[in-house]
Amino acid sequence: MAGNRAAHRYAKALMSLAVENKQVEEIQADMHLIYDTIKDAKDLQNFLKSPIVKQEIKRSGIKAVFDSVNSTTTKLFDVLIDNNRIELLPAVSQAFIALVDRANNVITAEVTTATPLTPEVEKKVLDKVKELTGSDASLVQKVDSELLGGFLLRVGDLQYDASIAGRLNSLKQNFKQNIYN
Repeated sequence: MAGNRAAHRYAKALMSLAVENKQVEEIQADMHLIYDTIKDAKDLQNFLKSPIVKQEIKRSGIKAVFDSVNSTTTKLFDVLIDNNRIELLPAVSQAFIALVDRANNVITAEVTTATPLTPEVEKKVLDKVKELTGSDASLVQKVDSELLGGFLLRVGDLQYDASIAGRLNSLKQNFKQNIYN
């Protein structure tokens, strides 16, 4: 929880700096790159979290991995490393993306499926979310094999469960209540 609050503070500071320097779109692209890269790389996550790896090695390593990012993003790396908070980088990038989306009136929809979505299905989900909410949406995809099939869609406070696991749980609850007697 404290790490999450700290990540939001760093993201707000970065947003302020990005607006001031008119670099919001560039830094948003960097944050997408950072988040997508780190979420799929367990070794990189462990590298950032490791208390054994010295700060200067983390600094050179992270700058080598993300050598094409904006200079403001590079300064974020320095600040996080200097404050011993580099493990927050994925959370900061995610919080920054959310801040930009909120500023642009783009809502975030989270879809959880048993298998990764195809681009065609992803587009259909985005179109449906836009139809239901009237706003553009960005999609966060999660894969959870325990769903067995179908999907779980969250948009803001709303949740729609069209998963096989959800239906099986509902059926289980109905049998426990003996509504079929």
